[in-house]
Amino acid sequence: MSIRHSSYPLPLNLGNEQNIILDSIADGVFTVDQDWRITSFNRAAQEITGVSRQEAIGQLCKDVLKADICEKSCCLRTTMKTGQPIVNKKIHIIDAQGRIIPISISTALLRDKSGEHLGAVETFRDISIEEDLRKAIKAKYSFADIISKNHKMLQLFDMLPDLAVSQSTVLIEGESGTGKELFARAIHNLSPRKKQPFIAVNCSALPDTLLESELFGYKAGAFTDAKKDKPGRFRLAENGTLFLDEIGDITPAMQAKLLRVLQEKTYEPLGATESLQHNVRIIAATNKNLEELVRQGRFREDLFYRIHVFKITLPPLRERMEDIPLLIEHFIARFNALQKKNIAGVSDAAMAVLMSYAYPGNIRELANLIERAFIICKAGLIEKRHLPESLFAGASAVHIPKDSESLKDMQSSYLYNALRQNNWNRPQTARQLGMHKSTLYRKIKSLGLAVPK
Repeated sequence: MSIRHSSYPLPLNLGNEQNIILDSIADGVFTVDQDWRITSFNRAAQEITGVSRQEAIGQLCKDVLKADICEKSCCLRTTMKTGQPIVNKKIHIIDAQGRIIPISISTALLRDKSGEHLGAVETFRDISIEEDLRKAIKAKYSFADIISKNHKMLQLFDMLPDLAVSQSTVLIEGESGTGKELFARAIHNLSPRKKQPFIAVNCSALPDTLLESELFGYKAGAFTDAKKDKPGRFRLAENGTLFLDEIGDITPAMQAKLLRVLQEKTYEPLGATESLQHNVRIIAATNKNLEELVRQGRFREDLFYRIHVFKITLPPLRERMEDIPLLIEHFIARFNALQKKNIAGVSDAAMAVLMSYAYPGNIRELANLIERAFIICKAGLIEKRHLPESLFAGASAVHIPKDSESLKDMQSSYLYNALRQNNWNRPQTARQLGMHKSTLYRKIKSLGLAVPK
């Protein structure tokens, strides 16, 4: 549509036919001149904002939309300044009744046939229903900042409140990057100790002497550089929770000292002459198989049973591939907020690649991949070209779709890879994908997949 320049207050000389076309559009549309005054305002814009066309025409756009970005990061101002359009940026406006409404906006420059700059145009749509649905999905598949729709994880969600209320020691097992500390924090935050400190210490990061002083503290004069008393992590966590991460890496000597502390509920700071009582709940975590270490004689059996009152085993990301889209959406929202960007999502081709990777680094690695893509991707969708070469190498054992492949091809690739990862076990694949096994059989047949028996 070409729009000729005319003097205000005519809405950029829109003809009746063009007004009819604009009014038939479901999205709100308005134009502004170079002084930021509204020159046209379609029917959908009236319905979303609650402001009539007569009231809006001639007003500054910020006085009509009252958006949360008007003063500091106006999209129209950015487009007028740079000439670059903005696509699908999510913001909030205040309508005529004072309600806060989430909308998605896009902006572009407005020129006449000769290329003369007239102003700018903004389209916007009410995404209240989408946001409500997004919140409902998030509420269903998230628990204390942990996001999952995997059936094993949902079972853990169900038991966490009861586990948190107890005072029992908890052992969390899982590979590096599976979110062991997130679970530990969730247990603490749901417990009666939630208003008290949560203190974490990585046992594998320190040698015995430093770990002992870090856990139990020391008195002034205990060693050369001990100029004054230093409280240990047990003291700092008093009445709260102490998270001992990577407990499987501590030495036998340190295991013996820790066992005494857990059994007797007392500890001695280095250089002290008296023992101190503690009231600390212990949550331990490891990326090793402690039972195997006990059999090998590398981990004390009595300490194992002391911390093994209740065990949680977190599945690696490769066993909960259905969570990848949810996690990607979560990370995109986080990095959009942190980096002040407006990445809309991930392309189908890029998603297929991300779904085909085994993630040896688990959720932490996925977060790093999305953060890296944010550095390269300026706006719009994250594409395959924004993903590192190492990702393709790591996914070489599975089918990597081409950008030109159809959605059906990508669905076939995704389903085939999921079946392959589960050794062609249909019921297990169906559980991983969160679907009924009969639905899986129908999809295999409709997509024409040649799957081994």
